[in-house]
Amino acid sequence: MESESIIYIMQTIDPYQIPSRHLHQLLLGAIAPRPVALASTIDLAGKPNLSPFSYFNVFGVNPTTLIFSPSRRGRDNTLKDTFLNVKEVPEVVINVVTFDMVRQASLAGTEYPRGTNEFIKSGFTQIPSEKIRPFRVKESPVQIECKVRRIIETGKGGGAANLIICEVALIHINEDISDESGLIDPDKINLVGRMGGNYYVKASGSAVFTVPKPGDKMSLGIDALPEKVRMSGILTGNELARLGSMEDFPSAVEVAAFAKSDIVRQMHIKYAGEPEMLNEQVHLMAREMISKGEVNEAMKLLLAV
Repeated sequence: MESESIIYIMQTIDPYQIPSRHLHQLLLGAIAPRPVALASTIDLAGKPNLSPFSYFNVFGVNPTTLIFSPSRRGRDNTLKDTFLNVKEVPEVVINVVTFDMVRQASLAGTEYPRGTNEFIKSGFTQIPSEKIRPFRVKESPVQIECKVRRIIETGKGGGAANLIICEVALIHINEDISDESGLIDPDKINLVGRMGGNYYVKASGSAVFTVPKPGDKMSLGIDALPEKVRMSGILTGNELARLGSMEDFPSAVEVAAFAKSDIVRQMHIKYAGEPEMLNEQVHLMAREMISKGEVNEAMKLLLAV
């Protein structure tokens, strides 16, 4: 939710009225971070190729569906070796990219002449796959062997996407990156994400946070909050969403009990005759409670005063 005092100045852009290079830069800066696929392919002659792509994600698990796009080059409309290879040999290994290998992965993206082995150029170790012909990257903690199910060419002009739709044949995971439950620990795998320009982001440490998914029961929603809370000029949209994620309001008994607490009593004494100041301090205190994870207590406070 936005405060009434905030004025946003928006720039409106018609994608067909600006140079494609500028459009490309704007979109990559806005749609980020993006996971990076270090794609290993092979041509009919058996020559390996390795290149990073951030037009990449997972889209389903039944069947497993990974998609990445070695798009046409914007400057001269030529096709990338990765695309040519999967047309010849419809198989690919998707190797994830960690912080420890990101510069090598970037080096592999150099546009060397066709037939160059980027494993050698970037210093990565190629190891055999088990179900497909392209090699895996030994240094990557997750290596995904894939069969190419379908290729969609979205256009014939420079910058057009070539969607490589893959089905997972086999997954190799380094046990060192797992947590106690057997899932992947974000701090141990230490992935990177691609931003716009030359920017990347580390997907670990303080950059990682949790947002609990809504449960099976229906959440209240921001629209169910009292107007004085919903229209707060202090609580942010994220903070209101945490209140709105509650499944129900505290009971009338709980709110009445909280209204008699020392916290509320002292606030009434301190700000007697100053309703606007009282309201401001209540919302500031609620914000502090929410930041500590005391969402139910914050709701009681907001309803009690």
